[in-house]
Amino acid sequence: MTAVPFSVRMITIDCRDPSRLAAFWSAATGCPVVADYGGFIMVGSTPALGFQQVSEPAPGKNRVHIDGGGADREALVARLRDLGAVEHETRSVPGLTWTVMADPEGNLFCVGNPQD
Repeated sequence: MTAVPFSVRMITIDCRDPSRLAAFWSAATGCPVVADYGGFIMVGSTPALGFQQVSEPAPGKNRVHIDGGGADREALVARLRDLGAVEHETRSVPGLTWTVMADPEGNLFCVGNPQD
């Protein structure tokens, strides 16, 4: 049998307030909101980000998180803080530095860039 690759098209995040998170991630990525069904909103990033309303609170640390970055990690971290993210800590290993942050609902994500 020929292996058929799995293509990631969207990452869906359960949340209390899809509008708030979609607005944050739209501003963070510079990508527009492309669908709004009230309890489910999509941002047109690659892959797309979906925000699905749920009534229960997050059970703890999320098991899947978004890793992103840019040429100037420190400036990006500052911009994300201004948008409502919370900075947790910065870590490094040889060749990479990243900052652990949380979005407005507490979902962890990382902002990194290779070291010169």
